[in-house]
Amino acid sequence: MGEWGIACARLDSATPTPPTADEGLTLEPRYGVPIGVVLLGAACLALLPLWGGARWLALGVALFGLLLALQTAQLRLQFADAELVVRRNTSVIRRFPYAAWLGWRLFWPAVPVLFFFREERSIHLLPMLFDARALRERLEHHLAPLGPGAPSSPL
Repeated sequence: MGEWGIACARLDSATPTPPTADEGLTLEPRYGVPIGVVLLGAACLALLPLWGGARWLALGVALFGLLLALQTAQLRLQFADAELVVRRNTSVIRRFPYAAWLGWRLFWPAVPVLFFFREERSIHLLPMLFDARALRERLEHHLAPLGPGAPSSPL
């Protein structure tokens, strides 16, 4: 995962390793954020009478939404006993041991669109491409409590 949570080319394991039943729960994909970004791109077209560059802005935002939709179709978060495993199809991209986590937060609880977590050496910000309720439940199960206040408290 890249610093901003969009899957980058760094692979810890290029060998396909299909999940087994004892490795934990895999979150279901949710397409709400990608669809919202594509719709935001379409809404940018309303700026056309005011600004000629709105067409390019709309195209860029819509393409970003389509990239998020592709990532939603390919990426999976799997909660194992000791780590969060990020998979692309059947290949493991990265493993995040819970012991190295300092905290986490879901931004905008009413309509969660971002998932932030911090490890000892890095921070990660991911778009919400999966079921937010299940994500919160699994994080609270594996990582509670993480600091002062609720598990989703600011870091």
